Amino acid sequence: MLEKLVAGALLALTLGACAILQPEEKVTPPAGAPPNIELTKQQGGRFIAFTGPQLQHTGPFLGVSDTNFFLLRSWLDNKTGEVAHQVYVEDSYYGGPFNWTGAHDADNAPLKFIAISRNEISCEQGCSYADEFAAALPDSYLKSHQDGLAVTFTAGNGKALTVKVPGDLVTAQVNAIEAVRTMAAKPADSATAEAATAEKPAAGTAGAKPADKVTESPATLSASPAPVSQPLAPVAQAPVAQAPVAPATVAASAPAAPAPVSAPPAIPPGTIVPAPPEQK
Repeated sequence: MLEKLVAGALLALTLGACAILQPEEKVTPPAGAPPNIELTKQQGGRFIAFTGPQLQHTGPFLGVSDTNFFLLRSWLDNKTGEVAHQVYVEDSYYGGPFNWTGAHDADNAPLKFIAISRNEISCEQGCSYADEFAAALPDSYLKSHQDGLAVTFTAGNGKALTVKVPGDLVTAQVNAIEAVRTMAAKPADSATAEAATAEKPAAGTAGAKPADKVTESPATLSASPAPVSQPLAPVAQAPVAQAPVAPATVAASAPAAPAPVSAPPAIPPGTIVPAPPEQK
């Protein structure tokens, strides 16, 4: 719970910065993401920023581009999965300065106002200023207003500025975030699928016996040697010729002297002589 509160505070601090966060690295939009949403990594990759196209709320100030515009921007926290949105406004004007203090939607429901910066352009022939401010939009609010939304900003001197975000830009913002979330979830899903595939037997092997018990095919059996229990055909052998012995030439030999019989060795006293094994 504490980690979630800290993460929420970090996200609020990021969104309350004094200017548009400088992109650290552009991200290639995943397949299916709207092409008009720019993606960047920020805070070392902790956040993915989604910046929609700029729309003019009034004509460019003194013909200078990047003035008097608004846009929709969002941040996805890669660690917690939280998303925050803003309607960001740049307003350049003569006179003032104006003290922007609040914001509300088309139903007059208050929205969180975020003051970002004020820059004095020149005071040589009357002062002119460039202000930056925004209104925070909850994720559920943005998703429920994909037909479009309007935000009115108010200043302390009574000035009001209303910007209207078209529905197609709101839908594009929501779809871009979902596309990134889907892409981020794919590695885990792929790993789970691979693990399931590894445990599942390959097609055609379900119910197969172990290798040493698998029944051989007829072709294999026909090429196998005959079993040991099968009698072998007798092999005919030629008789061995014996050399004839002439009886006349065999001389009678004297009987051989009997070999002396040695006396059996003496048995030490106390030695048990084993009895011969019983004949069965």
